[in-house]
Amino acid sequence: MARGDVPRVASIALTVLAVYSAAIAIVPPLREMARPLTALVDDFAVPLTPNLAYAAFLGLLAGALARRKRVAWLLLVALLAFSVLLSVISTPLVAIAPRAEIPDRGRLLSEVLVSGAIALILIGYLWWGRSEFFAKTQPASFRKATATLIALLGVSYVVGFLLTIFFPGDLMRSARAIWVLSRVLGGVIEVEGYGHPPAWVAFLVGLMSAIALLVAFGVLFRSQRRRAVLAPGDEERLRALLGERDSLAYFATRRDRSVIFSPSGKAAVSFRVVNGVTLAGGDPLGDPEAWDHAIRAWIEQAREFGWTPAAIGCGAEGARAYQRAGLKVLELGDEAVIEVKKFSLQGREMRGVRQAANRVERAGYQLRVRRHGDIAPEEMRLISERADAWRDTETERGFSMALGRLGDPLDAGCVLVESLGRDGGEAALLSFVPWGDRGLSLDLMRRDREAENGLVEFMVAGLVRNAAWLGVERISLNFAVFRSAFEEGAKMGAGPVIRAWRRTLLFLSRWWQLEALYRANVKYHPEWVPRFLAYGDTRDLVRVGIASAIAEGFFKPPRLPRMLSSARTPTASSAAPGSDAARPGR
Repeated sequence: MARGDVPRVASIALTVLAVYSAAIAIVPPLREMARPLTALVDDFAVPLTPNLAYAAFLGLLAGALARRKRVAWLLLVALLAFSVLLSVISTPLVAIAPRAEIPDRGRLLSEVLVSGAIALILIGYLWWGRSEFFAKTQPASFRKATATLIALLGVSYVVGFLLTIFFPGDLMRSARAIWVLSRVLGGVIEVEGYGHPPAWVAFLVGLMSAIALLVAFGVLFRSQRRRAVLAPGDEERLRALLGERDSLAYFATRRDRSVIFSPSGKAAVSFRVVNGVTLAGGDPLGDPEAWDHAIRAWIEQAREFGWTPAAIGCGAEGARAYQRAGLKVLELGDEAVIEVKKFSLQGREMRGVRQAANRVERAGYQLRVRRHGDIAPEEMRLISERADAWRDTETERGFSMALGRLGDPLDAGCVLVESLGRDGGEAALLSFVPWGDRGLSLDLMRRDREAENGLVEFMVAGLVRNAAWLGVERISLNFAVFRSAFEEGAKMGAGPVIRAWRRTLLFLSRWWQLEALYRANVKYHPEWVPRFLAYGDTRDLVRVGIASAIAEGFFKPPRLPRMLSSARTPTASSAAPGSDAARPGR
């Protein structure tokens, strides 16, 4: 067995124990059936009790070991060392005790010795793999975790004590305090012969203690955070690496991302750390020959801080680079790209777009196309305010395919497409970021809900007509998630699996507009460019998916109260925070 397997083996073992402890705590019949096995593990391996708080502790410890947290390794070694110490202390006491007090002294002495020997073997195994536990945690995490645990266990104790007053069952009045303390501490203190309150009281107190441990150890094992900020110096270096390859490259200049460069400075990976996931957006930037070095630096940083690496929205070339670095690749969907020279409103297949554009034009709407640098600052401020007023969500959305700002002086090369009503006022707008020198990539799409339908088709067609003087040859529109499933699943003769997958996506489209994005793009008959997700391990997919949803603005995780959170913890980057805004429309 390799030394590098130690974290995985330790994590799997503790996960099994955590599931077992939770199962026997929740299901009383199972607890009785498994009592001999529980006693065997408890006597000869590690402490094992039917308690949700203890199960939560084991589960969190297992997760931290899997992420190679140094503090988790120290805690597990300390617990095993404590078991050895108990064996050392207990052995002479049992040996010299009168036989009348301990009739089965030989068996008990054997159990103590075997338990200590097993703990020593486990310590030796963990010590052998100590170099594999290198992931850092936040500064002062132990102090914060201790304060959090004491506060929450105190709440659990008070609630539990009140419950035993109102629902005592056959629990003796004099034993209430010690019984509640025993349950809050996970059964460490044995209380027998004093009766019990109703089972649901014991379950509720154990559950509250489990939550307290869950929160406290979450604070203890939390990875070193990295402030989402792009320093001005890094942004300047990043802009020099943008190039022509990736339509999403310009979005790397978001101020709520961080960046890590290759040792030569010729390539970089743009990312944000979300929920313990270091989430890269799009392809690496710069010289493809230096991509591997930038990706390696990014992955090494993830290992150092215990982050899970993943890249969302990367193209085929970027996906191959991430794959060379050891990540797995999954196709997410396709990006719609219009080739200006091939685009035409003529023909039966473009009838819908043509009719929509003509209807808007007959209604008296006009088109205006300008570079952001040609718009006066005051006018741009008004445009930005109008765009915010038209936003149909409470929070801004976007990460991998949205810029998150409008009207910044450094974005002078961006293009604004406006639809003006008969009164000269704005009815809708599209904003595009540069895609090298010859392309544009859609960033922002907003419209007045009271305006004529078909404004987007009118503006896209108008932008293509104006592409020559802009020097634009290709235009990237929205990203259609799982496009092939919608397309292939609707064909005659499609298999049952693809049809079922399409029906699932249609159901999810009620909330996330997956089909609407596909329909909004397919009408232009674009070139479909595949986009991929790169991730480290299949078991990380759920975590990566949640982090992506948070980054894109589709999900907002609950926050702990400020007194229990580490929002003010020093971070891996000490620069001032950037904007967290993100624009929808991709």
